[in-house]
Amino acid sequence: QVHLVESGGRLVEAGGSLTLSCTASGGPISGYAMVWVRQAPGQERELVAAIRGDSTYRTYSRSAKGRFTISRVNDRNVMYLQMGNLTREDTAIYYCGLDADSRYTTTNLAMYDYWGQGTRVTISS
Repeated sequence: QVHLVESGGRLVEAGGSLTLSCTASGGPISGYAMVWVRQAPGQERELVAAIRGDSTYRTYSRSAKGRFTISRVNDRNVMYLQMGNLTREDTAIYYCGLDADSRYTTTNLAMYDYWGQGTRVTISS
């Protein structure tokens, strides 16, 4: 049973940067695809970025591409989301997820088996 904990969310001014962390315990993340998603108030969960188990492939949403970077350090059981040029539209709760059955990423969020409780990111104008 993998336990995921997100951290790093806070209030940031528009145009600023922020790095979120997802720390895993109870099992290794090595070899498993992981994902960052977000949910804004009144909206559905939206995939932000995903990374293959060995980091050889990464994918981003249209809004994240060019501004966000997903990365992972398997030896430390941690994944990151570096976010830049933040806007109010980035305000949301950010969650990390892990697919315990595959190292390949998928946009089907139902395939991710474990999720954290989320970390809140608020962007002020």
